[in-house]
Amino acid sequence: MRVAVLGAGAIGAYVGASLCRAGVDVHLIARGAHLAALRARGVRVLSPRGDFSAHPHATDDPSEIGPVDYVFLGLKAHSYASAGPLLEPLLGPETALVAAQNGIPWWYFYKLPGPYENHRIEAVDPGGATSAVMPPERTIGCVVYPATVIESPGVIRHLEGTRFSIGEPDGTISERCRRFSEVMIAGGLKCPVERQLRDDIWIKLMGNVALNPLSALTRATMLEMCEHVGTRRVIAQIMEETLDIARRVGSTPEISIQKRIEGARRVGHHKTSMLQDLEAGKEMELDAIAAAVVEMADITGAPAPTLRTIYAATDLLARTALARRADAPSATRAA
Repeated sequence: MRVAVLGAGAIGAYVGASLCRAGVDVHLIARGAHLAALRARGVRVLSPRGDFSAHPHATDDPSEIGPVDYVFLGLKAHSYASAGPLLEPLLGPETALVAAQNGIPWWYFYKLPGPYENHRIEAVDPGGATSAVMPPERTIGCVVYPATVIESPGVIRHLEGTRFSIGEPDGTISERCRRFSEVMIAGGLKCPVERQLRDDIWIKLMGNVALNPLSALTRATMLEMCEHVGTRRVIAQIMEETLDIARRVGSTPEISIQKRIEGARRVGHHKTSMLQDLEAGKEMELDAIAAAVVEMADITGAPAPTLRTIYAATDLLARTALARRADAPSATRAA
């Protein structure tokens, strides 16, 4: 089996290194100092489950790799629509895309029976640009539970979790899902094939949509937000509104809100990915995590007042941060 990891960051490199342990022919696509380290020393994973190293092929040029059986997408969701030139050399007639993203995926309503079947979500598939690059029929959904960080170039710190739930958008248990699950498990990961993957999407999204934007606004860690009386109440309200939207589009995730908050609290003084991106001057993953959920509230008639308020404030924060970054070079020249 040949697998390319497009976007071999913290999660992508962790998956790639794990698949190497299963004997998979792995190719990592990365850039910068991280790529240089991957080429020179391979991937070093530091984990409470045991440290290990792997030495997959690493490149910034997918044409060196050619068509593969699976592409594991480690990119942020807002990069998907522009990923065509990187993706095209990797695609053969049967290549499957394993879309390991946070939030609502662009394929969400693809082959989903009901009033919204094949409805396009503009926030994550603007003008159909993402579907054009990543056709839903090629796609295997993936919900990522592990927490990892790049400790230094080529070195991945695995903090917790090994589960990557996967599933077909149409709910079937396909041979391509079974094969990918088998090699993930052989590499030391959990990879259940789920008929109702959308329920998993909502369970993870409950935390993402409540904690990520709020952390960007407050600069607080997960523990701080969950232990503060006021923000804990806001988190619970957003989670309740999110479950209401999920039910309106046919999902019934079985999860206690208080249990979900308590699980986030136990993570401790961890900064969410959105806060990390904000502090690093990177684009925040707001469209898939929050804007798409608000759009789904619009099409289903869900009120979601707290969600809408927090999203509006975070969207303004993201836009002003982007404008300031754009102005910074001219300000420097003027000085």
